[in-house]
Amino acid sequence: MTGVAGAAAIAAGDATPATTATAQVLAPSAPPPPAPAGAGSLGGAVLALVLVVGLILALSWLARRIPGLGGTGGGHPGLRIVGALPLGPRDRLVVVDVGGTQLLLGVGAGGPRTLHTLDQPLPDPPARSAPAFAQLLAQHLGKKTP
Repeated sequence: MTGVAGAAAIAAGDATPATTATAQVLAPSAPPPPAPAGAGSLGGAVLALVLVVGLILALSWLARRIPGLGGTGGGHPGLRIVGALPLGPRDRLVVVDVGGTQLLLGVGAGGPRTLHTLDQPLPDPPARSAPAFAQLLAQHLGKKTP
């Protein structure tokens, strides 16, 4: 029984040993093996690593850009920045205390230049506690704090 006659016999319920053997061969006996873990999991790990490194770099850039957020410890004890005034995107005036002598420096693209040595030191601003991170972030983003 082959072809149309075999199909008609199976439809009529007349199964012979040849047709049942063929039916058993076509039926799957076990599920297919899982795909090996390779490119998909490796790509996900690389993506996660790139995201974490990018987040670290972005936060370090943000910490340098927000004054008062990064600590200034680790400098020389005889040097201290008394005050700074930004003049443009790259230029600023800075008053530096060097061993009791205060210098007015111009800092720009050409490097620092001594503009004046102050005869009388500038008065120290009143000591204030470091503001919380949320206040600094809100201030720099232009939002009012409660």
